[in-house]
Amino acid sequence: MPRISQRAHHVPLSPFRKLSAVADQAKARGRHVYHLNIGQPDIETPPRAIEQLQQTPIKILAYSPAEGWATTRREIANYYRTYGVEVGTDDIVITTGASEALQMLFYACFDHDDEVLIPEPFYANYNGFAQIADVKVTPLPCYIEDGFALPPVDAFEKLITPRTKAILITNPSNPTGTFYSREVLEGLAGLIKKHDLYLFVDEVYRDFCYDGQTFFSALRLLGVDDHVVVVDSVSKRYSACGARVGSITTRNHGLLDSVLRYAKLRLSPPGLGQLLTEYMINLEDDYLERVVAEYDRRRKVVYRRLSAMPGVVSYLPGGAFYCFAKFPVADADHFCKWLLEEFEYEGATVMLSPGAGFYATPGRGINEVRIAYILNVDDLEAAMTCLEKALEVYPQRVDTEVKALSQQV
Repeated sequence: MPRISQRAHHVPLSPFRKLSAVADQAKARGRHVYHLNIGQPDIETPPRAIEQLQQTPIKILAYSPAEGWATTRREIANYYRTYGVEVGTDDIVITTGASEALQMLFYACFDHDDEVLIPEPFYANYNGFAQIADVKVTPLPCYIEDGFALPPVDAFEKLITPRTKAILITNPSNPTGTFYSREVLEGLAGLIKKHDLYLFVDEVYRDFCYDGQTFFSALRLLGVDDHVVVVDSVSKRYSACGARVGSITTRNHGLLDSVLRYAKLRLSPPGLGQLLTEYMINLEDDYLERVVAEYDRRRKVVYRRLSAMPGVVSYLPGGAFYCFAKFPVADADHFCKWLLEEFEYEGATVMLSPGAGFYATPGRGINEVRIAYILNVDDLEAAMTCLEKALEVYPQRVDTEVKALSQQV
C-alpha cells in the first residue's frame, strides 16, 4: 500500500472536533449531549437575508473573480466604516472563511522555518496552519489567573528573533474571550514598526464586546499601513458558519498581490456565500444588537455557574463567546472523554474542548478546557448543572492542586 506523507501524520488534532466520534457514540446510546465544544451558534441566521437569497434569480452560478465580487467587497468596506475604518474594495480579498485567509497569509508572508509570535492559548487551528506552511509558532504565555491579559510589549520583544516575521492575535480572543484595548494595539504598533514585522489581527469577533468596551480595529492604527493585516469572517457575526465567507483586508497591496496568486489557484470564493453576505450586511433591523445582548446573558450564566463550582478557576470574558476554565483534574483530555463515555446526569452529558490543544507549549493547558457558550440560557444552565455534577463524581479529581492555584489568584 502506498504511504501517506509524514506531514499528514503530524497535523495537530482539532481539540473541538477530536471527540466527535465519541460524542456520536454517546448519542447512539440515547444520551443528550450539550455541545459547548465548538463555536456553532444556535441563533438563527438572519431570516430576511436567507429569504432574499432564495428569491434571487440565478440562472448560472458562475465563478466570481479570485478576489471576490466587487459588490461584496464594497459592502464589507461599508461595514468597516461603522468602526471608523476607511478602506476600499481594492484593499480586500474574499476568502473561503477566515481559515483560508490565515492559510494564504502564512503562504504569502513566511518562508521555511520563519516564526510567528502568538500569545497562548490561541485558536487551535493556528497550530495546523503553521505546520502545513512549515512555520514555527513562538508562543507568548498568558495565564488564566488574570483572564489571559496580554503581557507588556517588552515580553513580546524578548521573543523576537531574526526569523520572526509576524505577530498574530485574535481580538476579542478565541479561545479565551479576552478583549484587547486600543492602548494594547498601539503598543504592538510601535513594536512591529521597530522590528519591521507584520501584525495579523483576527477580528472575527469584533461585534461581541461587553461591559461598555469600545472595539478598536487594528486598521485604525497610524503609521503602520504596510504592516497591518486584518482577517475577518461572517460566520459568527451573522451565525452563518456554513457560508464560508471570510476576508483579508490590508493597505499593503504588495502583500495582497501575493495573496492573489494563491487565490487564483483555488479559482474563486463561495458564490452563494458572497450573495448571502451582501444581504446580511445590509440588514436594517437590530439583529446584531439583539444577538450581542443574548451572548452577554449567556456569558454571565457561565461565569456565575463556574464561580460556584469548588476547585474551578475562571474569569468573566470581555468579548467573543468563549471562556477557559481550569478544573480540579489532572488531565482535561481524559475528563472530556470520560464525560462522553461514562458520565450522564438525567440522561445528558457535556462536550467540551480540552485546553492543551490551544497551546503550543507542551504541558500547558492540560487541566483546562474551552467553553463555547453558544446554547440558549435554559440549555446552558442545564449543561452547567451537568458539568457541576460530573466534577463532583469524577474519579480522578485532584482538589488539593487546584485549591492551591485558586489561593494564588
